[in-house]
Amino acid sequence: MSEASDTSARVTALALSHFRSHRRTRLAFDGRPVAIHGANGAGKTNLLEAISLLSPGRGMRTAAAEEIIRKPEAIGWRILATLSGHEIELRAEPGTSRKTTIDGKPAPQIALGRIARVLWLVPSMDRLWLEGAEGRRRFLDRMTLSFHPDHAEGVLAYDKAIRDRNRLLKDGVRDPIWYDALEAQMARHGAGIHARRVSALATLAAAQESDGPFPAADLALSDADGPATEAALADAFAESRSRDMAAGRTLVGPHRTDLAGRYSAKDMEARLCSTGEQKALLISLILANARALKHDSGFAPILLLDEVAAHLDATRRAALYDELLALGAQAFLTGTGPELFAELGNRAHHLRVIDRGGESLAEEVAP
Repeated sequence: MSEASDTSARVTALALSHFRSHRRTRLAFDGRPVAIHGANGAGKTNLLEAISLLSPGRGMRTAAAEEIIRKPEAIGWRILATLSGHEIELRAEPGTSRKTTIDGKPAPQIALGRIARVLWLVPSMDRLWLEGAEGRRRFLDRMTLSFHPDHAEGVLAYDKAIRDRNRLLKDGVRDPIWYDALEAQMARHGAGIHARRVSALATLAAAQESDGPFPAADLALSDADGPATEAALADAFAESRSRDMAAGRTLVGPHRTDLAGRYSAKDMEARLCSTGEQKALLISLILANARALKHDSGFAPILLLDEVAAHLDATRRAALYDELLALGAQAFLTGTGPELFAELGNRAHHLRVIDRGGESLAEEVAP
C-alpha cells in the first residue's frame, strides 16, 4: 500500500514562513506516511507543530502565537497549506493573535475541525498518567473534539462563564441574581461537555483491539458518579457558592474531571505501569482513536507522532507502521536517524531536516 486511501484526510502542500526555526520551507506530500529524521534541535518537531495548528486550538505545544515567531527577525509567521482540498492560511504578526483563512475567507479556528481531524502523540505526553489532571483533561478533550467538532464551542462557552463566576467569587459578590444566570449557562454547557466525553470514551473502547500489537487501555472519568445532568450541575453550583467563595474559585463541575486509565490485560492502573507500558498504552489509544474516526466518518485522521519510533524495538516499529498503512492515514513521524524508519522503506515519503546557521532546511531523501 503506497498511498493513503481516498477517504484519508491529508496535507498535500505545506509552506512555512518565519515559523520558529523555519525561515522558508516548502514541501509537497502524496498522502503516504512522512518519515522525518534529523539531529535533535534541527527543526523536525516544528514541522509537526505547524501541521497541528491546522486543527482547532493552540497546537501540540499549546504555544501562544507570539512564541512561534522566528527570531531575530520577529516579523511574524505564516503557514500555507492545502488540507483535504482546502487552501488554509494561518498567520500572526507581533502583538496580534492568530488569524485563520479558509479558501480565501476569514474563518474561526473551530472551522478547521470540520475539514480534517488531527491527532498527535508527543514526548511530553509520556508522563500523562503521572502528572496533574490538567494534562489528562486536555488529552480527553482532544479525543472528544475529534469525534464531536462542536465540543470546542461548548468548552469555550463553559470556560467563559466560569471565569465570570470566579470573578464574582473573588470580588465577594453575594447577590444570587448574578450567579443564577451564569450557573445556568455553566450547567447547560457543562452537561454537554460531560455527555460528549462519555460518548467519546465509549466509541474509543469499542475501537480498541485486545489482541493487537499494543495493549488495550480501559478509560473512565473520575467523576462518573458526580453531577452530570444540567439540573444536577445547576444544583451543585448553587450549593457550592459559600465554599467556592472561600476558595475564590469554582470547585465543582467538568473542569475538575480527571481521566483514569488501566492496562486491561494486567488489570493495572496506568500510573503503576512501566515507562514502556505507558508509552504502548498511549500508542494504542491514538490508534484506537484513529480507527474509530475511520469507522464512524469514513475518513482517517492525520497523525503526528513525534519521536515515537525511538521507544519501540524493530518488531513493534514494524507493527506500528503496518497499522498506519492499514488505516490509510497520513502520518508524520520524526526520529533522529533514518534507521528508525527502515521498516517503512518506499511505502513512506522520507525527509531529512538539518540546521544550517540557525535555519532549518528540509529535503527529500531516498529510503
